[in-house]
Amino acid sequence: MPMPGELACVEIGGIPISLATSNKTFFELLTGRYQGFLSGSPSDVKLEFEIVETRSAPDQDVNVRRDGPEWRIERGDFGARWNPHTGRGFVRQNASPYALDSVLRILHSLIVADRGGFLLHSASAVCDGRAYLFSGVSGAGKTTMTRLAPPDVTLLTDEISYVCPGSDRDTGSYFAFGTPFAGELARPGENVKAPIAALFFLEKGPENVINELSSVEAVRRLMRNILFFAEDRRLVEKLLASACDFVARVPIRRLTFYPDSRVWDEVRAFGGVQLHA
Repeated sequence: MPMPGELACVEIGGIPISLATSNKTFFELLTGRYQGFLSGSPSDVKLEFEIVETRSAPDQDVNVRRDGPEWRIERGDFGARWNPHTGRGFVRQNASPYALDSVLRILHSLIVADRGGFLLHSASAVCDGRAYLFSGVSGAGKTTMTRLAPPDVTLLTDEISYVCPGSDRDTGSYFAFGTPFAGELARPGENVKAPIAALFFLEKGPENVINELSSVEAVRRLMRNILFFAEDRRLVEKLLASACDFVARVPIRRLTFYPDSRVWDEVRAFGGVQLHA
């Protein structure tokens, strides 16, 4: 099937995806929304969008399942199918940017899981050349950490962190990538990547304290915060293996913090210790 109308390539996490539509208004919406992530890279993944006016109910549960060679992704405000063998997919949705974000997040969660990475419900930022991730339950302080960050800290996301292993696994590096998926800050992250120095699970308290977590507890918390919607045993097992490898290679800590800018002194001090270890 030929790709219709306007075509743009959006590259997130080093994975370029071509988006095509004959709806000029929707095309302007997506190119504006992902302006900092538009790319000229060749893409093996191509989605064709049909814009309709009748679909709604974004609060419905999402359903992600295999249907023969294709993935089916459905929610009240969109329906999509994607064939990982051909890279081609079709999306039928309303003109909502939130539906578009959801389609791309879910598709990326499937692609990156096969590559040893994951999307994590966490804020992340680059400080002194390395990335720090801040995860936790709703209200734990993910957005607060990004608001308190010093001016020289680069925001990757206040909502969903994009985590991938380095190309040379012998180095043991994992990288965090900036994403356009904004949370409470309503501001996209910067389109950069950096090696991950640490992941902190957040809790609010009367003072700033960094504590060790056991590997078992770190894996448990990590799996609870990974974004993945598919009912697919193979990919779930792969995600668990990736989570265990991540915990073995990246420092995971509990950060109890009082919400003022001094918490970033603790983050910087921890990074300095790890850097020279």
